[in-house]
Amino acid sequence: MAVLVTEECIGCGACQSACPFGAIEMPEDKACITDSCTQCGACIDSCPVQAIVRQGESKAVSMDKNEYKNVWVYIEVSEGKLRNVGLELLAEGRKLADAMGQKLAGVLIGDNVEGLTKEIFAAGADTVYLVQAPELARYSTDGYSAVIVDLIKSYKPSVILLGATNDGRDLGPRVACRVGTGLTADCTGLGIDEATGLVAWTRPAFGGNIMATILCPDHRPQMGTVRPSVFKRPVPDYAKSGELIRVPSKVKAEDIRTEFLKLLQVCTGPACNLEEAEIIVSGGRGVGKPENFCYLEDLANVLGASIGASRAAVDAGWKPQMHQIGQTGKTVGPRIYIACGISGAIQHLAGMSSSDIIIAINKDPDAPIFKMADYGIVGDLCEVLPVLTEKFRKIKAG
Repeated sequence: MAVLVTEECIGCGACQSACPFGAIEMPEDKACITDSCTQCGACIDSCPVQAIVRQGESKAVSMDKNEYKNVWVYIEVSEGKLRNVGLELLAEGRKLADAMGQKLAGVLIGDNVEGLTKEIFAAGADTVYLVQAPELARYSTDGYSAVIVDLIKSYKPSVILLGATNDGRDLGPRVACRVGTGLTADCTGLGIDEATGLVAWTRPAFGGNIMATILCPDHRPQMGTVRPSVFKRPVPDYAKSGELIRVPSKVKAEDIRTEFLKLLQVCTGPACNLEEAEIIVSGGRGVGKPENFCYLEDLANVLGASIGASRAAVDAGWKPQMHQIGQTGKTVGPRIYIACGISGAIQHLAGMSSSDIIIAINKDPDAPIFKMADYGIVGDLCEVLPVLTEKFRKIKAG
């Protein structure tokens, strides 16, 4: 609820008039906020002397924001390799760092991972902060949170980018809470706000019906998680080098409250890794029925592609949610995206528009997907796909 700074209240009654819920009383010519407060903020905006703040907020932030410099990217490692999302964020982080006149750094955590730093420098990083320890061989909430919080307190970055992956969505809010800053989650766009020079974080809001742009003016670092495949990986330059800062780990085994027992692969199919797929064959409502996905699967098997689906196909129960591509599903950026029976709703386009080549197959010649597609085929996918599959099979056979 809103909190009144009593000694600064002048008893003007502006807040009482502004409150739409009748949550403010005026005993003894001083405002009194009751339990009916909904935190709508109307009283805060109306107070002429700024005597009302939200609970947990202070009227001024004491940190010296000038101490915080440089753009950091948290680099994820899986099975001894860098995940694509970290490299994608290095490319976008490079743009932010250059626009802010600051350096770009990668944060690499693990055990025996120093050999991966070459790829991070090749992707554009000026600096790599390397933290290695046996306790950090696998991701853990306790261990990795402690490491990054310690790095932030020691080196004071201005901006931190994390992938909106399972690990990033777990790590980001915990770190932000511990260092007392905000976090913009699940971003699909980054930029610099011209008026303030702050990072402008863009993300879907209200179920994907609008795109919100969020700033973090009062706290540092500015933090956000970004969907995989929103940005393209940079072309690596292995001639590039930079500063490698080895930071000793302070994490001890007893600091980690969980114990790794066994890795269970609950999903081993191509749908589990849609964000990193190079070719995707995706189906929508126009597929007609779940049995018709066999035509898409036959083509995908020949091409070595992954299977995607629109929200309509998932909502109809034709494919599990893990296949869903779009604003409320996964964001992908393959070399080739084959859209079968997908009309091209803006929510779906938001999830695949960064594909290098888009091929659309639809019976409706006026389907919006054709405006986005590089190549279009007007026809029944049940007739078109078998022909394509056979052609590609012959090409592969030589």
